[in-house]
Amino acid sequence: MSPGEQGTLVLAVTLVVLLSGAPVAFGLGALSIAFIALFQGFDALHVVAETFFAGLNDFTLVSIPMFVMMGAAIGSSPAGKDLYEALDRWLYRLPGGLVISNLGACAIFAALTGSSPACCAAIGKMGIPEMRRRGYPDDIATGSICAGGTLGILIPPASTFILYGIATETSIGRLFLAGVLPGLMLTGLFILWTVFLIWKRGFRSHAADFRYSWKQKFQSIPKIAPFLAIIVGVMYVLYGGVATPSEAAGVGAAMCVVMAVVIYRMWRPKAWWAILRDTTRESVMILTIIAAAVLFGYMLTSLYLTQTLAQAIADMHVNRWALMGMINVFLLVCGFFIPPAAVILMTAPILYPIIRAAGFDPVWFGVILTINMEIGLIHPPVGLNIYIVSSIAPDVPVTRIMWGTIPYVLCMMLAIVILCVFPEIATWLPNHMMGGVH
Repeated sequence: MSPGEQGTLVLAVTLVVLLSGAPVAFGLGALSIAFIALFQGFDALHVVAETFFAGLNDFTLVSIPMFVMMGAAIGSSPAGKDLYEALDRWLYRLPGGLVISNLGACAIFAALTGSSPACCAAIGKMGIPEMRRRGYPDDIATGSICAGGTLGILIPPASTFILYGIATETSIGRLFLAGVLPGLMLTGLFILWTVFLIWKRGFRSHAADFRYSWKQKFQSIPKIAPFLAIIVGVMYVLYGGVATPSEAAGVGAAMCVVMAVVIYRMWRPKAWWAILRDTTRESVMILTIIAAAVLFGYMLTSLYLTQTLAQAIADMHVNRWALMGMINVFLLVCGFFIPPAAVILMTAPILYPIIRAAGFDPVWFGVILTINMEIGLIHPPVGLNIYIVSSIAPDVPVTRIMWGTIPYVLCMMLAIVILCVFPEIATWLPNHMMGGVH
């Protein structure tokens, strides 16, 4: 069987297994073992345990549970509610001010958690009922939260950048910096669309003479200020050369836990157990997927499937932007069916040499890949954020939620086009802060 035929078989079976709903880590691991035994014989299986272990034998991975713990500590406390209320008191006079408050809260919460589902659930639990109570249309209330939640995997610290950095040996610090301006740009696009839509529909959530006093505005700041200080502190030690990503993540996690305990009086063992349980569950899931994906990548490489694919694309002799267009379509389709972590770990090692050969910056491409994964989070059939929002507002039809996300999907596609035209939006900050050589 030729490498092309083997590749077609591997692709078809992998899609069937992943679409069947099987856990990603177990599915990839089982497929890797099966194809190695099928094409190379059972004697080749002696590398399985060593390769699986090698996938986790990286000190950088220590940062993942720490960043997850940051998110768990914040998500288990009322920090999201306070953040949302504070922004609402300052932005309430803008058209669609409550939606803008939610999007702003999602952006800041993303910087605290690095998790899209956590961001979507934490802000959505407060934001969606409040928006609907004030009369906002259901499609705007639910669609904006779905979209805002995706910022959790773009605005650093984001687990997607850690996974991409590990898979391609790209600087994680550079990737974090590269996500800052595109994350702010995407937040701005979401807000602009929302303001336009609210203005077009002539909707007001407050009476024309409603006002928050300056005292009420400033009363909302003290509880959230320490968490904002943590964001600034983690970014400073990370990019100021004070600490490695793993050390910065550890300090950030410790500070978030301390703040949650001190500010919100989370002394009870039940609250601590929830933080540790959520951290352990999500960390083990991510790390197991990483190890299985490394084994899957080894299988693809040992069967010369990645080399064959890369050579086939190189032999096409197409314009590099046509190539990037095809890669984006490929990533978009993958994101519709497969979770972001699995897509990144499966495709990054294959695409990395292709985009390098085409002259694209791998740091810039990490941002493009991540935005494609964001689209998958709010697009069926996987559309994880859609189902999280549906559980928060079960009386809103899922189809209405999906239609509410479509304009935000278009905003993400526009962001990809803008980044292709102006790649400096992603590359300027890491080059300015860390130098141009990488």
